[in-house]
Amino acid sequence: MRPVGRPAPRFSFVGGVDPSTGELLHPTPSASGGALAGRVFAFPHGKGSTVGSYVLYGLGRRGVGPAAIVNARAEAIVAVGAVLAGIPMVDRVDVGGIRSADRVTVDGDRGAVDLPDVRARPVVSAILRNRGRILIVRRSEAVGSFRGRWSAVSGYIEGREDPRDRAVREVREETGLRRLVLRATGQPVFARTDATVYVVHPFLFDVPSRTVRLDWENTDHAWIRLEDLGRYDTVPRLADVVASVLPAAASVPTPPSPRPRDGVRRTRSPGRPGRPRARAASSAVHRRRTG
Repeated sequence: MRPVGRPAPRFSFVGGVDPSTGELLHPTPSASGGALAGRVFAFPHGKGSTVGSYVLYGLGRRGVGPAAIVNARAEAIVAVGAVLAGIPMVDRVDVGGIRSADRVTVDGDRGAVDLPDVRARPVVSAILRNRGRILIVRRSEAVGSFRGRWSAVSGYIEGREDPRDRAVREVREETGLRRLVLRATGQPVFARTDATVYVVHPFLFDVPSRTVRLDWENTDHAWIRLEDLGRYDTVPRLADVVASVLPAAASVPTPPSPRPRDGVRRTRSPGRPGRPRARAASSAVHRRRTG
């Protein structure tokens, strides 16, 4: 089934949808409007009063509600409404990789969302930090994608290798930096371009030096403040990749591992690379398979 494009980051069913017809009332550039009935409604998370639960319940009772709901983070009002209406709901999914024209399958039993027509390319992005600044590099004309744009140190994950090990290897090959200290890992970010979604596994490393030795993959580099990132022409969703690791690192410092390996202090690795699928860690709503 086709999804409804993403509305505002925090969506309320009270005032956001016509309770009689199921039409979106305030379309955005990523959500062009249209009826929810029979479609997957993907949006980051909900807001509003408990009335929203009953609005969603009413949509389901009238047969004009969504066939499934996909969220980045479940919110109680939406979850309760989905339970009452019997609408499958999956959360902990980066909805930034879903577009209105996509064919989407939601499996509530497995807590998974599939994009069968989209190819997944698992990659790592290493955010390198030194004295409050992060490193970005400008991609050369010799690489296969996003030539001339700014990115973090990145690379493709091969087979079933550990994404963390790949990140360390890419940092050493592309910058020559060593003595990395792993500070945070982030949830995968879906960076979309046409029929390909790059499943980005983010890592934050502290590095002891700003002396960088670039290889053929990049032509320039800069150590920048976070607030300056928007001034650069970057690869898709780089700001989201950075945000996925820096808040956690700032608020909850990662303690050193008692057994560092290869000079890197370790934390738990993110999930293995796979198909263009997002799997929920848990589900608190009614399960039903849709297709």
